[in-house]
Amino acid sequence: MSLTSIDRARAFDRLHARIRACTKCVAAGYLEHARPIVAGSIRDRIAIVGQAPGAVELTTGQPFSGRSGAELRRWLAEAGIDEDHLPYRTAITKCFPGKSPTGSGDRRPSPAEIALCRPWLDEELALLRPRVVLLLGGLAIDHFWGKVPLESAVGRARSKNGVTFIPLPHPSGASRWLNDPEHRVLLRKGLAHVRRAARAIDRQASGPTMRAPRRTGAALPFKVALPKSADGRR
Repeated sequence: MSLTSIDRARAFDRLHARIRACTKCVAAGYLEHARPIVAGSIRDRIAIVGQAPGAVELTTGQPFSGRSGAELRRWLAEAGIDEDHLPYRTAITKCFPGKSPTGSGDRRPSPAEIALCRPWLDEELALLRPRVVLLLGGLAIDHFWGKVPLESAVGRARSKNGVTFIPLPHPSGASRWLNDPEHRVLLRKGLAHVRRAARAIDRQASGPTMRAPRRTGAALPFKVALPKSADGRR
């Protein structure tokens, strides 16, 4: 028996409460403190999956709140998704894993932590039923796309069971991947896929649009000339 929209919304709220109460990684000895972070609505048709919350998110309680979040919002604005219609935001693991031992960026969650958190992500996506999933960074790409170099995934899109997966680099300032001009071209192609996917959702939407005119004040740190047609598809 399928759930009604009200039933799904209530189930989603209960799921979020269970996620925020989770202490599995603390009990297993992987983390000292647990503060799972997730945000979004059952009405969201696009989901963003990142690696894990950062230190700033511990203060705000919202995913992608720091510099990487500001960069992500600029990317979304370039793809026509405005601040008032941010997609659902979650991650492979839900708690801040701590800083990397090398001092560069955050620690990558261990396979054991990923395994403990995976049922939450599976439940989120099963209830949300997103039309599009944006995969931010190597860990999310590995999980949904396959273990490949970033340059083999970014700039492409793949559909499976009615869901379009679009890999993107992580917007973290700790990543040097976008210093390469060829990689920035791949980002442009990836954002073009996001724009087309958002337009397709808009055409079928009965409620307020998630799209907005491109903002001149939200420019990327390099020029992005998005294709006007689908000619750039790979």
